[in-house]
Amino acid sequence: MIKTDPRRQRLGGALSRSGLVTVALLITLAHCASPRRIVDYGYINPKAAPVILGPQGQLSPAISKTIMDRLKGQAEPTDFLQRQALLLEAISGSPLVTGNKATLLIDGPATYRAMLTAIQAAKSTIHFESYIFEDDEVGRRFAEALLAKQAEGVQVQLVYDSVGCMNTPAAFFQKLRDGGVQVREFNPINPARRGWKWRLDQRDHRKLLLVDGSVAITGGVNISSLYSSIIYNRREPGRIVGQQHAWRDTDVQIEGPVVAEFQKLFQGTWARVDGPISRTDPPPPSKPAGPDLIQVLGSTPGRDNRFTYMMYVSAFTYAKVSIHLTTPYFVPDSQMLEALRRAGERGLDVKIILPGGSDSALLSSAGRGYYSYLMKSGVKLYERRKDSMLHAKTAVIDKVWSTVGSSNMDPLSFLNNDEVNAVILSGDFADKMEAMFEDDLKESTQIQKDQWEKRPIKEWLKEWVSTRVSGWL
Repeated sequence: MIKTDPRRQRLGGALSRSGLVTVALLITLAHCASPRRIVDYGYINPKAAPVILGPQGQLSPAISKTIMDRLKGQAEPTDFLQRQALLLEAISGSPLVTGNKATLLIDGPATYRAMLTAIQAAKSTIHFESYIFEDDEVGRRFAEALLAKQAEGVQVQLVYDSVGCMNTPAAFFQKLRDGGVQVREFNPINPARRGWKWRLDQRDHRKLLLVDGSVAITGGVNISSLYSSIIYNRREPGRIVGQQHAWRDTDVQIEGPVVAEFQKLFQGTWARVDGPISRTDPPPPSKPAGPDLIQVLGSTPGRDNRFTYMMYVSAFTYAKVSIHLTTPYFVPDSQMLEALRRAGERGLDVKIILPGGSDSALLSSAGRGYYSYLMKSGVKLYERRKDSMLHAKTAVIDKVWSTVGSSNMDPLSFLNNDEVNAVILSGDFADKMEAMFEDDLKESTQIQKDQWEKRPIKEWLKEWVSTRVSGWL
């Protein structure tokens, strides 16, 4: 049994009770435009070296070229890295930054340990952004840690999303405020508190912890007991009446000068909800933390700001060897489908892991509506076992380019949410991503084309309807 994601469970239930469903749909339809079209970037010179920043500033073109050549030596000899780096730099303005250390965090317990360790070590600032922050065992543990650091004189600032935290009692956040933590609500559900700027469908879906301007943790993990190793049925407090496996998710801890790029994203969010941050963070580390080359992509609503969407489409387009993708919600548009189809037809090793059991039947049916189309081109599709919910949003391409972030592959994520993804260019990190992917494959079942084509007509009808309304999801 899959426990429903609070985002979708709470939004649907609460809005139905309050009579706002019709309003929400009208708002969504009014703003439901396709993401910015990926144009032909063939004019980009694949031999050019992208701008790369180091701890002391921009590196020379010669050093940048040396770094890129070294990375190419870790993978197949193609121009994928240059093309992708130059494209993302051109559309987002976000530079590649060297001198970083990326640590893969698999599942909630590992992520929570890393987060709490970073919080407990904080000396100056803690900046926290989370879509869901629940008043449960995990949420209270984090609240206590934040209050303790605030009492020590560390500046603690927290942004939570109004829809994601719909069922979290106001008293929970008020206790944090009473302890000195600066707490802000992103895009309140109540339109009276937003005026003409109110948009129910625009959510802050980022999960981002920043400590002392030198450590960042980001990915798909919210602050909720859903991500604990075992989830207990809590409808009967004090008595275990059932249990299920936790949600399967992935985060990454990043140390080094690229944390300054994450800091800019948080500052932008804080300015939108409250105004400029009054206290300046410590400067990024002056010494390299590791060898990893990292780029930060943060997207906000608007056709020209869909950087994570463009990241995926261009990566699928330029890939030369392999595409290994993990996503919980898969509702691609025509551009993304075409990029994946062509990759399969080029003979690439294209594998996609999807959830076998989902908290959203409609989204699951919509994604399955594209299975036949993709399998015809050689794309291999897998569904993870049904006793846990796959929630990781990751990709590793050509065994050297990886991304970990908050972006789902559906219209809600690409068009309406604030999202953040880290792009890591590192053969060693990609090896760890590939090993994690292989472990997930062992827990998954491959969809066989012949058997899939024989599925019941009622399943086909559900998929057909779901794909037709997927732009509203």
